[in-house]
Amino acid sequence: MQDTSSLPDPNCQLLRSTPEVAAHPLQGKPHKDSLILCGAVFLGGLLAALPDLSVYPVTGEIFVHELEREHFQDAFPSIHNNVEEIPSDVPITFHAHLLGYPDLPRWLRYIQRGPYETAFLYGSPTAKEKKAGRQTIEVKAYNRHTYETVKQRVIFNIGSSPVDEQLPYQAEFFVRNRDVEEVLPGEAQQLFQQGVDSIWDQDDLRIINITSALDRGGRVPLPIEGRKEGVYIKVGSIYPFSDCLMATKSLDNEARCKMEQQIVLACHDRFYPVFIIDWCNITLMDLSSPSTTGPALTLGDGVLEDGSEFEPPTDAPEKTFLYDYLLTILLPLLVALLLCLFLSYIMCCRREGLDKRDMATSDIQMVHHNTIHGNTEELRHMASSREVPQPLSTLPMFNVRTGESINPMHGRYDSAHVPLILDQK
Repeated sequence: MQDTSSLPDPNCQLLRSTPEVAAHPLQGKPHKDSLILCGAVFLGGLLAALPDLSVYPVTGEIFVHELEREHFQDAFPSIHNNVEEIPSDVPITFHAHLLGYPDLPRWLRYIQRGPYETAFLYGSPTAKEKKAGRQTIEVKAYNRHTYETVKQRVIFNIGSSPVDEQLPYQAEFFVRNRDVEEVLPGEAQQLFQQGVDSIWDQDDLRIINITSALDRGGRVPLPIEGRKEGVYIKVGSIYPFSDCLMATKSLDNEARCKMEQQIVLACHDRFYPVFIIDWCNITLMDLSSPSTTGPALTLGDGVLEDGSEFEPPTDAPEKTFLYDYLLTILLPLLVALLLCLFLSYIMCCRREGLDKRDMATSDIQMVHHNTIHGNTEELRHMASSREVPQPLSTLPMFNVRTGESINPMHGRYDSAHVPLILDQK
């Protein structure tokens, strides 16, 4: 079947060939519809859809769905039409969300390290999701070269596990040298399960869940080669723990873990060197017997019955906030007003005045002060007019060169005209 998205629209051809006709007021609406049709054809070329895909996860087991890049890449219109300029290996990013909602369900996670890496949807559904029934996840793939989009709906049909028995014995391992996307493929899960089988002495183990260490509050490692984020892998079985696993929780090994030393295992570590297990961070959970670690909850204030909803009281008494207002608003304002009045009294009402200052000053200081003021006025008068005689206060009392005493009141001549050398008289 020929792809109709690449065929030219006759209305578009008519619009391009007869622009003057489209400008006619009586024929503008048909060509306006042609513009809308051209835009729809263009958007249809950028947005393609794949057929729906049904998957069947079960409760109590890890489910991994790989978003195959080749499958989405072949569905892009540019590659489907054999455009030679576009490379075969294009960067593709994905966005997945629950249909009708902006995010994924709580049990499902999405991971893709880069636009050239494989993307995964993974998680472990619980009995609550099983009651919800079918969940539809919409996945959109973006071509980062051509900005094309391909979408696909993945229908999750959550069912019960083929093994109806609950796994009462669960162990969670922390793998330090792996990221979460490195253990999601089936080959990596089988390799890890073989290592668990060797230390548990069982062959019917199941991987319950896989969680990144970042989701548990771990830190992002430094960008150094060999540093990994770490991943938690939970495994369950219907048989009790082996002696090798129980030895990891002995008092001797717990003391070694507190001192950050390597623990002593009762069996051979079959994980190394593919998986480096942090044996001090292993968790053993025994769900075969009910836990009695804490007291049972009693119904009362703060504890609701199963299936009940909280109903707020409707006859709550009214509360007046007058005293709170007085305490938080008026009290600080009153304190600020008192401080302003006190400072105003000190600065304005406690001034001694000029008369009291002059009475407390000696006559000699007053005469000296008046002399300074007089000299200042005289200098200002000289600055305004340079033709006035030299002031008496600037005349010398004697000649500094000859030692002859000079009467400042006798004669009025300028001492600046005194010759520097006596022979020049």
